[in-house]
Amino acid sequence: MINKLISWSIHNRFIVIVASLGLIGFGIYSLNKTPIDAIPDLSANEVIVFTKWMGRSPQLIEDQITYPLVSNLQGIPKVKDIRATSMFGMSFVYVIFQDNVDIYWARTRVLEKLNYAQKSLPEGVTPALGPDATGVGQVYWYTLHAPGYDLGQLRALQDWYIRFALQNVQGVSEVASFGGFQKQYQIALDPHKLNYYHITLMDVIKAVRNNNNDVGGSVFDINNTNYIVRGMGYLENLKDIANIPVATQGTTPIRIKDIGHVQIGGEERLGITDENGNGEVVGGVVLMRYGENADAVIKRVKAKMKEVAKGLPPGITFKTAYDRNTLIESAVKSIQHTILEEIILVCAVVLLFLFHFRSALVVIFTIPIAILTSFIFFHWLGFSSNIMSLSGIAIAIGVIVDNGIVMVENAYRHLTEREM
Repeated sequence: MINKLISWSIHNRFIVIVASLGLIGFGIYSLNKTPIDAIPDLSANEVIVFTKWMGRSPQLIEDQITYPLVSNLQGIPKVKDIRATSMFGMSFVYVIFQDNVDIYWARTRVLEKLNYAQKSLPEGVTPALGPDATGVGQVYWYTLHAPGYDLGQLRALQDWYIRFALQNVQGVSEVASFGGFQKQYQIALDPHKLNYYHITLMDVIKAVRNNNNDVGGSVFDINNTNYIVRGMGYLENLKDIANIPVATQGTTPIRIKDIGHVQIGGEERLGITDENGNGEVVGGVVLMRYGENADAVIKRVKAKMKEVAKGLPPGITFKTAYDRNTLIESAVKSIQHTILEEIILVCAVVLLFLFHFRSALVVIFTIPIAILTSFIFFHWLGFSSNIMSLSGIAIAIGVIVDNGIVMVENAYRHLTEREM
């Protein structure tokens, strides 16, 4: 069989050359289309359901949120396992699907179940799906270098400007903010005054909620002109909140400023983010979507950050905290260096022992063709080129070279003996 294949190839050189060129072209196409990453994605095929109910104990979270969610999520097709975690103010439910399930099909099934599970949860509690990213989706971290700015200003800039801009980048699932203070309007009540005026905490909450609302009226047609009547009641500053009436004593209104004071403060934090021991910083984590090319996503994020930087206040710049692209480029350069070394070594060995340049070309051409052929299967099977796969190719190059040298030397010896 092998003899016939060799004989056919010798007598049909044009077809062999065209097939080889076609294989090289398809290999280059597959190489450009294959996602590049630093590490292989071995994470589970899961959908995360996140629910926040701040101020509640882990036991209450478990009883009122986690258990009802897990009970209602049972029965989803192609689910392998369901795990859950309850902590202070938060609940996480991990729905793990079979490996061959499309992640967006799985998210749709989970979302359908959540519509029914919503009825079993406390009023005002709404579960949400986590980002469509894997466990290794954190491809880029950045911080804001801003001397002279406080952490509250930087966090507001990150949450309301930078994060929204970077989330529009193709391939980005989410940009998670970290560090700093999230600004809040806070009402500090005096319990003695509440007791004196016979006002409860719920009375204050209802008063603030009812006084922070716009209402619609009607439309009047006067002289062929429409006039819209509406009540504008949204709170705009601390003074508006302080003047909200909570109750009345006779004909005198009891306002919030009479039972406490209003201030702007930071939301309660469970931790801080420090950079190299130089103090707290504010920044973000870029999460990549399932199946995206990490190298391309990071480059698009960096290009977008250059545009965003033009709109930042004076003195604020981006600082890279983690960039997976550095590891990716190192892995690619490593295999390029290995291929170049192998080609030089093959040329030296074949020319040294055979003194035949055409024989060296046979072995040299075998190396890139074999590598490009492997990327065809990478693209076909949906694999990514990462440290593991590129290391396997680098190791296989040695085997290819050894086999090529042995075969060429054997063929050269037979041809030499036949000529003699």
